[in-house]
Amino acid sequence: MGDVRVYLVDGTYELFRHFYGMPEENRQRSRLGAVRGVIETLLGLLGEGVTHLGVATDHVIESFRNDLWPSYKSSEGMDPQILAQFAPLEEAITALGVHLWAMTDLEADDAIASAAAVAADDLAVERVVIVSPDKDLAQCVRGTRVVQVDRRQGKVFDDAGVVAKFGVPPESVPDWLALVGDSADGYPGLPGWGAKSTAAVLATYGHLADIPDAPGKWEVTVRGAPKLAMTLSRGREAAELFLDLATLRVDRSLLPSVAVLQWQGPTDAFGLMAERLGAPHLLARARALAAARH
Repeated sequence: MGDVRVYLVDGTYELFRHFYGMPEENRQRSRLGAVRGVIETLLGLLGEGVTHLGVATDHVIESFRNDLWPSYKSSEGMDPQILAQFAPLEEAITALGVHLWAMTDLEADDAIASAAAVAADDLAVERVVIVSPDKDLAQCVRGTRVVQVDRRQGKVFDDAGVVAKFGVPPESVPDWLALVGDSADGYPGLPGWGAKSTAAVLATYGHLADIPDAPGKWEVTVRGAPKLAMTLSRGREAAELFLDLATLRVDRSLLPSVAVLQWQGPTDAFGLMAERLGAPHLLARARALAAARH
């Protein structure tokens, strides 16, 4: 096994985090403040010694999942100030020389899942680190080889961490989300199926398809089992749709080689971008980081 560590960042999440993390007056004063925050985060990772880095963004918020479920998350009602920063964010990431997946039909989470799968199969890779607290991405965790990091809380989730958080292993996370629902993504799950009861049932059966409709056939004792079973029996078609929404797509063509993620330094365009961000000093910082590697 090699010693390369691959870091995969959810750029859309980071943009929202920085946008809503700043005071309202700062948002008005700096129209690209959230973009600057994301770039500073990436430079922070590079400053910590990260060598292989990729960022995924939602080039458009809507995806194929909106065709499956019209109420799935969309750009409708989103603050125009943050929507206006999506394109500059992608320009800035590319100018910094960081590999970017700007997703249209698929989502940023799908790109991260795809890259994680490719990187995990590469013998030169020691560990894959998914930098995002998104519940969907917990399904990508594999032992201690592919982990999820919540930098805000300073937590690392390996297999055991996912079980501690959800009550189920990573491979059951899509089933858990299908039954419990995900308000951030806009689907409700099934009525009455709470986090604890769902975890208890899935701890026994593993996947939605393996849960019997009749409570008398359940090999697990759960409070309100008859009602839960009836709800599942009547709502199984909806639950299967939610499972489809929650399951990340792996498209290995999105990452032809882990080598493309190795950061070589900022491009010639980064100086102008740093000026646009009102932070010209970022160019010197990026160049210094690059020089230290050669």
